[in-house]
Amino acid sequence: AASASAFAPAPSASRNTQLSALKDDLANVGKVAVVSALAFGLAQQPAMAITKSELNELSYLQVKGTGLANRCPEVIGEDTITPKAGSRLTEMCIEPKAWAVEEEIGKAGRTEKKFVNSKVMTRQTYTLDGVEGDLSIQGGNIVFSEKEGIDYAATTVQLPGGERVPFLFTVKELVATGNGGAFKPGFQMGGDFATPSYRTGLFLDPKGRGGTTGYDMAVGLPGLQSGEEGDDELFKENNKTFDVTTGRIEMEVNKVNAGESEIGGVFVATQLGDTDMGSKIPRKILSKGIFYARVE
Repeated sequence: AASASAFAPAPSASRNTQLSALKDDLANVGKVAVVSALAFGLAQQPAMAITKSELNELSYLQVKGTGLANRCPEVIGEDTITPKAGSRLTEMCIEPKAWAVEEEIGKAGRTEKKFVNSKVMTRQTYTLDGVEGDLSIQGGNIVFSEKEGIDYAATTVQLPGGERVPFLFTVKELVATGNGGAFKPGFQMGGDFATPSYRTGLFLDPKGRGGTTGYDMAVGLPGLQSGEEGDDELFKENNKTFDVTTGRIEMEVNKVNAGESEIGGVFVATQLGDTDMGSKIPRKILSKGIFYARVE
């Protein structure tokens, strides 16, 4: 899989400073959110769950239009799997079940930041699938390093007030460290991943401006973009950037089938949303759901 920063122009210093502050804040928010989200509700298996073997028996026409292609399989069992040297996690599926966006909420003359439950607007194409990576043992703990697969999905959620927030749900370049040397119920692992820009350099906005192609100014407004200070108001819109931010995911295994070499569980991920190629401050997104993987 290509690196998240491939084809990305060098970011400006001011943007780096702004996004770095958000990254630190995001990490702290993620730790609190992970603890609370894993404690409530997600430990149960989804309704009408289907196992991997049952899913493999279905034909294309049986799956088409049912939404099963966007679902992660269920794992049955509470066994233990100890990875050997050279083992890999394959066929990893990560399916979000709930989303929340951080909002500033005013109450009694004070404002505080809270995550507000949001509704997904994207059709059933937001699950990551076929993700693979290497397993290693470091200090007696399992370490998973993501390498390839369908490891990103453009997703949009809507806040109760109607505002829509796009973001790139992903686990690119994830390095997750576990709390033990074997997969078993209660095993946890987590780490940081790279979140590429929601749009690439070839994207053109309504004025024909892009990161690597297109106009370098709004063609219909030349009077606002001449002189030493004329470009200030539209500087961020005219100068597109490819921002790669950092997200974090925490996973907990609750089902293990040693006979099929399968593990399943729940996850909570925090990341930044779309920056509109550098013209706006990204929102913080919280996603939680289930995952499935095979140990090979």
